[in-house]
Amino acid sequence: MKKSHSHLQTASMQQEQAAEEIVIAGAGLAGLAVALGLHRKGLRSVVLESSPSLRTSGFAFMAWTNAFRALDALGVGDKLRSKHQQIEGLNVLSSATGEIVQELDLRVQGKRGPHEARCVSRNELLQALEEELPSGTIRYSSKLVSIEEDGNTKILHLADGSTLRAKVLIGCDGINSVVARWLGLAKPLDSGRVATRGHAKYPDGHDIGPKFLQIVGQGFRAGMVPCNDTDVYWFFTWSPSPNDKDADQSAAAMKQFVLTKLRSTKVPNRVLEAVERSEMNDVLAAPLRFRSPLSLLPFAGVISKGNVCVAGDALHPTTPDLAQGACAALEDAVVLARCLGDAILGNGGDGEEERRVEAGLRLYAEARRWRGVQLTGVSYVVGFVQQSDHAVVGFVRDKVMSRVLARMVLMMPDYDCGTLSSSVHRTGE
Repeated sequence: MKKSHSHLQTASMQQEQAAEEIVIAGAGLAGLAVALGLHRKGLRSVVLESSPSLRTSGFAFMAWTNAFRALDALGVGDKLRSKHQQIEGLNVLSSATGEIVQELDLRVQGKRGPHEARCVSRNELLQALEEELPSGTIRYSSKLVSIEEDGNTKILHLADGSTLRAKVLIGCDGINSVVARWLGLAKPLDSGRVATRGHAKYPDGHDIGPKFLQIVGQGFRAGMVPCNDTDVYWFFTWSPSPNDKDADQSAAAMKQFVLTKLRSTKVPNRVLEAVERSEMNDVLAAPLRFRSPLSLLPFAGVISKGNVCVAGDALHPTTPDLAQGACAALEDAVVLARCLGDAILGNGGDGEEERRVEAGLRLYAEARRWRGVQLTGVSYVVGFVQQSDHAVVGFVRDKVMSRVLARMVLMMPDYDCGTLSSSVHRTGE
């Protein structure tokens, strides 16, 4: 028995001493996209996921032009297009008057090519990314809890008591990122708003046109958009009051809360019907948090340090008012895989690999810093204006600013993160 125990202990120590080249914390959109980008570059990575399987909460998200450019770079764009219909237009409706205050064609030509928008199933996207990765890339039930240094190697302590050594660590571990905390990035702030989301099924098909409807004003912001012929995604954000504290106790209570709010306004019946027949998200109500754009400025925020960096929500958590959180995470993945891949493969200049890796991650950080500042700052302001129930703000929004706010929805996706090849290095403006 002692001999067996000694043998197991020795094997465990040998396993801990062998360092993985690249470890990615988090198997969400950012983590799997980074892993796939590196795989396309010919590099192996290990993805640590705290859950026992892929997490699919959230149902769907709007994937705009910039997201599909990133997905095309990763080689899965057409796979997603085949399952999700293209959204042709955006209608912005005032909940106070029931009038459409702005209409946009979402198929117009942008500075870098035609626009594209589809409501993409989060589960479908995660599966598409996972299917392209080598077997064994994702290690489930592996939650990162702390990091320590051993020279240039990072020792990763997991929740089950085991450790893993990493030569490169990439934090894609979400808004409560352990890696972002280790880098010293500022804690995300509470926006004072809360969101719930739902998924309405129409087994026999729906007659909702291929348009994204946004509803603004009177203290809430809502939206509804079809994913395909049978699935419709909707969201509802509001600033909670003490009277709202019991709304998230059950799916039935949350649906009733949303319906009560919507029925007090002039919204179309098809919106109410979608909420009534919907399945609610596992997380009934989630606070909307964001990282202050000021904390990402060069003198304030460290996005990369040595052989460690962050991407996705671990870098730039943002309110959903521009529907750009997931899209920006996919941009991050392509830029990071290109910069890091080129560095490791020796295309990042002369010198030892450690120095090239550090330079590659710095290049990534600087390419993404100002994009993060822009997205988090503008999204917060847009959300504040669109949701406000202040009479003056509402008047200016509906009569003066509606066109500007709607155009902002098209301006942010008009961005090209480039390809995985260093010969085509377009990181937008």
